[in-house]
Amino acid sequence: MKKTSAIAIIPVMLAFFCMGFVDLVGIASNYVKEDLQLSDSVANIFPSLVFFWFLIFSVPTGMLMNKIGRKKTVLLSLIVTVVSLFIPLFGKSFAVMLVAFSLLGIGNALMQTSINPLAMLVIGDKNLASTLTFGQFVKAIASFLAPYLAMWGATHVIPSFGYDWRVLFMIYFVVGVLSTALLWATPIYEEISGGKSSSFMDCLALLKKPIVLLSFFAIMCHVGIDVGTNTTAPKLLMERLGMTLNDAAFATSLYFIFRTIGAFTGSFFLRIMKTRWFFIISVILMALSMCGMFFGTEKWMLYAAIALVGYGNSNIFSMSFSEALLSVPEKQNEVSGLMIMGLFGGTVFPLIMGFMSDAMGQAGAVAVMAIGVIYLFTYIKNIKN
Repeated sequence: MKKTSAIAIIPVMLAFFCMGFVDLVGIASNYVKEDLQLSDSVANIFPSLVFFWFLIFSVPTGMLMNKIGRKKTVLLSLIVTVVSLFIPLFGKSFAVMLVAFSLLGIGNALMQTSINPLAMLVIGDKNLASTLTFGQFVKAIASFLAPYLAMWGATHVIPSFGYDWRVLFMIYFVVGVLSTALLWATPIYEEISGGKSSSFMDCLALLKKPIVLLSFFAIMCHVGIDVGTNTTAPKLLMERLGMTLNDAAFATSLYFIFRTIGAFTGSFFLRIMKTRWFFIISVILMALSMCGMFFGTEKWMLYAAIALVGYGNSNIFSMSFSEALLSVPEKQNEVSGLMIMGLFGGTVFPLIMGFMSDAMGQAGAVAVMAIGVIYLFTYIKNIKN
């Protein structure tokens, strides 16, 4: 078999950047809420809808990879993502945004399932957790840029747009097209099995393995807290400090700035210390954050809490994902599909948080995220080293 050039990691990492586009849904849903005068429970349909598609498409994507290969699956995901970014340029009605966010979720489900196995194909399985964490660092760059781009668009006149936060869709659309072209032009050699592919039930049967099932729930909690903070952080500042949305949007960027720092430093720490200890530190930081967001009424306390959950939550996915992936090395595509199906937590958490915040303010939303943190404490004992 021919070897893949090490330079192939460049388009793969650019694809990780495009994977971060999904995180624009947090700030975008806040702007859509303001534009269309929606309640929290209705506005939270948008992030919930994005992550609903992970439940439907993740496992079939793992099966698709067995048939067409990992690179072609990532290319398909990029094409769907590019289309989803193109649609909002023509309007921002409720129906348009529903279609755009649905396609964004479908594209991201395809991408998150296939990009990690593709990265492993290029770099091998050595230091897998740290490599996937570096990919999450690249992804987080796109995540924290989104609120800034939205704020910039909302406060500056852009030709053909005027004052419009949707400029972030235009910018990410251009980057998505470039990423698709670069990956398509890069040769990546892989062996595609010509034998019998796993069925849907064969994939689900892997959940009978305790570490796979528990890692699945860990990822559900990780993404629930991620999307929850992404959506709730600006609302906390608006509720308790009386900020406008344009000012409070910085909270989302603050979260992703510290998630980016966490992913970057995590790729180093995971090489020099045991995964279990780093996981413990991460979850403790998240627990402190929940306390700060629940009780905090001062700007410094709320900012500190948002920063803590950003750093603490930045490496949970890669550590949980690698534990599951390495536990069944002969079924990596299928396990990847199952783990990404866990991103369905991004549907469950915001829906419940929306109803809780309508009933008792943003403290109710924080309480829902705190349940996820409690589960992550119980997961610690399952990490091997």
